[in-house]
Amino acid sequence: VQLVESGGDLVQPGGSLRLSCGASGLTFSWYDMSWYRQVLGKERELVAHIDRTSHKIYYRDSVKGRFTISRDNAKNTVTLQMNSLKAVDSAVYYCKAESSIGGTFWGQGTQVTVSS
Repeated sequence: VQLVESGGDLVQPGGSLRLSCGASGLTFSWYDMSWYRQVLGKERELVAHIDRTSHKIYYRDSVKGRFTISRDNAKNTVTLQMNSLKAVDSAVYYCKAESSIGGTFWGQGTQVTVSS
């Protein structure tokens, strides 16, 4: 199983980024997908979650209205559209795949830096 994140970059406050996570080696439609982020020295925190069918979506309060999670089961990808970025959004962003049948898998992370 491999999860590969991409799209992280340096962006100015107020800017946008689109993170993507491509999955291989698993039956993608079986897995709930999540984006987490982690700042050095702090715990990893859940940013957004989307279930297998895209019917249940969760956002942490601090990103509601700014971030959008979506998935394409035909392309084995999950994306995180991030708008109106703030300095506090700076972190390494990780993709997670989770299934009660298949287990849990993490990507290697992609760095997002919001700074002027």
